[in-house]
Amino acid sequence: MPESPASAIVDALGGAGNVANLTHCATRLRFQLNDGTSVDKAKVEQIPGVMGAVPQAGDRFQVVIGGGVQTVYNDIMALPAMSGSTAAAPESAEAIKARERAKGPRGKVAWLDSLFEFLSDSFRPILGALLGASLFITFMALMATLGVIPAWNAPGVTLEPSWQFINLMWQCVFIFLPLMVAYNASQKIGADPWVGFAIMAVVMLPGFTALGTQEGASQIIFLGSEITTIPIFGIPLTVFNYASQVFPPLLMAAVLGPLYRLLKKIIPENLHLIFVPFLAMLIMIPLTAFLLGPIGVYVGAALANFLSAINSFSPFIFAIIIPLAYPFMVPLGLHWPINAIMLLNIQTLGYDFIQGPMGAWNFACFGATAGVLLLAWREKDKQMKQTATGALAAGLLGGISEPSLYGIHLRFKRIYPRMLVGCLVGGLIIGIGGGVRTEAFVFTSLLTIPAFDSVLLYGIAVIAAFATAMTLVVISGYKDKEDVADDGALVAAPAGAASVGAATAAPVVANGGAAAAPSSVATATATAEVGTLLQLASPLDGTVVALSEVPDPVFGGGIMGPGVAIQPTGDTVVSPGVGTVVAAQPTGHAFGLQLDNGIEVLIHVGIDTVNLKGEGFEVKVKNGDRVEVGTPLVVFDRKVIEDAGYPLITPVIVLNADAFATVDPVALGPVASGAPLLDVQTKA
Repeated sequence: MPESPASAIVDALGGAGNVANLTHCATRLRFQLNDGTSVDKAKVEQIPGVMGAVPQAGDRFQVVIGGGVQTVYNDIMALPAMSGSTAAAPESAEAIKARERAKGPRGKVAWLDSLFEFLSDSFRPILGALLGASLFITFMALMATLGVIPAWNAPGVTLEPSWQFINLMWQCVFIFLPLMVAYNASQKIGADPWVGFAIMAVVMLPGFTALGTQEGASQIIFLGSEITTIPIFGIPLTVFNYASQVFPPLLMAAVLGPLYRLLKKIIPENLHLIFVPFLAMLIMIPLTAFLLGPIGVYVGAALANFLSAINSFSPFIFAIIIPLAYPFMVPLGLHWPINAIMLLNIQTLGYDFIQGPMGAWNFACFGATAGVLLLAWREKDKQMKQTATGALAAGLLGGISEPSLYGIHLRFKRIYPRMLVGCLVGGLIIGIGGGVRTEAFVFTSLLTIPAFDSVLLYGIAVIAAFATAMTLVVISGYKDKEDVADDGALVAAPAGAASVGAATAAPVVANGGAAAAPSSVATATATAEVGTLLQLASPLDGTVVALSEVPDPVFGGGIMGPGVAIQPTGDTVVSPGVGTVVAAQPTGHAFGLQLDNGIEVLIHVGIDTVNLKGEGFEVKVKNGDRVEVGTPLVVFDRKVIEDAGYPLITPVIVLNADAFATVDPVALGPVASGAPLLDVQTKA
């Protein structure tokens, strides 16, 4: 009987004993692991139904499922092995080492990752309610457009009671949104979520707002705005309408969390139930009403005014910036504060100007997914067809981009540039047309197009963004050379290409055999003429893998530049060419070389090995030394590195790839030190 997806996911994550906690959002399973280093990410991504896997700092790991995430979550929780495993288990030595390493930068900054998690988890659980409310809003807008009802949100318009009731179906979500955010944010930060709910509920009571109409209340001008204050025990209280506000509950929860932990630490455990909630409310209710709430309002207003100023200065520029920025904001979680500003715009201005340009990004994203789906059908790629179909449905019907982004786009680096062209085209059309507005918060999908004031302009823009991204992906493909090659197949050099001098094209290898070094790799590192193919030698014995296999987003994502990675079988790193050592780290974990042929190469021995502070490394060169092919750079002690729990995988990066036409692997698989590793083609 084949293993179920739920069981396969748990096994690939190191077993039920490695799962400290499991939650889920609209599309992803969110694991807190005891030891994040024991995860087999590649194995996770090969499981049927899994769209992608996202390692994070602090031993967190996300598995992208799509719309069926609730079912998979339930299946995992029903596994006998998971019984009682969601409580944190005693930490092993390996888990402690992993946790300590994760305290510092690990390709990501842990505290920054935690901040984005806090923002995201404060909104994710209410995505369903927000999506449902946005469809009610779209229905009302469509009815107004068709003349069935008057302009439902125009000043002075009174709808019939039946339509008023339908209007209440979406207003309930947005009016009480601060309470939902307060609950989620308090839970995320480790406090009692109902205490956070209650604290925020005080400033949302009708009686709180009514304080501004009492005798003694006064209006003052603060930061250019008229606000109402009233003295409470001699202290001025600013009275706001907190409906739809999200920054005040986020600030409240951020302070409540540390306070809650402090109170639990200083109050005897047998008195926690009574005094921890009471004292937390006693401190936080006045603090929120007098200080944190107003600060949250002003922070939100300042961000909204900043974006409004850009839009007022040039709607054309704004319409281009937003769709081009969103593809980079969403993976970081930075789009959540922008969503909050959209809500604030609707509350204060009566309309929002961000969602229109954002729609260009969303539809370019969905268009790229559609292109991948067409290619998957053509190539009979069953797994990708399943992934792309689910992601496209979530996008076009729900306006949710995460399944496309994490399941496909971030896994294949060729997609992003083509998707950005679609974003640009959609943004240009909206900008040239003078921008579009919506009077309600909606998810930008096919179903919500009628919610925008200029349906024709918005419709043309998002269709153009979709079609552009889809067409470019279909024409150029989405897979890199290493993606389309079968396991163990050759990645051959271009026909007829040769190195400078008499050296011929080097032999390549399949799985199971080692490549023989050319008669003279040194000749391949002489000064090149324009259009020449150069070959960079391997600095290690080992197995060549794609750079995407490196468990570090900076290297694995190609941020440092193109190249490959080597899983070493030996213990000595040598120079891959003739040149000069320009950066020999005293810790021995990294070397920068300037080769005579113009290639600048970085060799990074292992991941996070800088934390060993030189232990286990014997450096053989120093800055300014001249090296030949095969000159030893460092000898490392595998046992020291492995015992410390650090991956030995070694990225070999071409830092100045922009100076060359192409940088391609000679072959994936076993390689000998000194054998050809990378083909670097000079520009013609």
